[in-house]
Amino acid sequence: MTDLIRQDVLKKLEDGDYSCRKEFTLAMFSGKWKINLIYHLGHDGAYYFYELQRLLPQASHKELAKKLKELVADGLLDRQEEAGPRTKTVYSLTPLGRSLLPIIDAMYAWGDQRLSELQLDKITFSLGDPKKS
Repeated sequence: MTDLIRQDVLKKLEDGDYSCRKEFTLAMFSGKWKINLIYHLGHDGAYYFYELQRLLPQASHKELAKKLKELVADGLLDRQEEAGPRTKTVYSLTPLGRSLLPIIDAMYAWGDQRLSELQLDKITFSLGDPKKS
């Protein structure tokens, strides 16, 4: 589904028919694994492809490669190949990608806070808080 959102946004941009800045911003990092990739590359620095695979073990090789390709195409990541006996590909954030970190960090903080609140509510509710009945 998120690929459809991204494709729709790109089509609207191509047609000059795009005015929703919020939807455009979300389209840049919507999609499975993209927020995680930007977050880790922004906070930890560059990663080789195989390191990203270890970081996100539930992501298939194909899925991860596709998301990285989209992020590179959108100008959020830089992709460099290192020559050697085996070519290694390293990914890092571009300045444009780095500009999304405050948004992603705010989302992380909000989610962390909300999950903490929900955990507290579950404990309170299970102890029989009369306000929760």
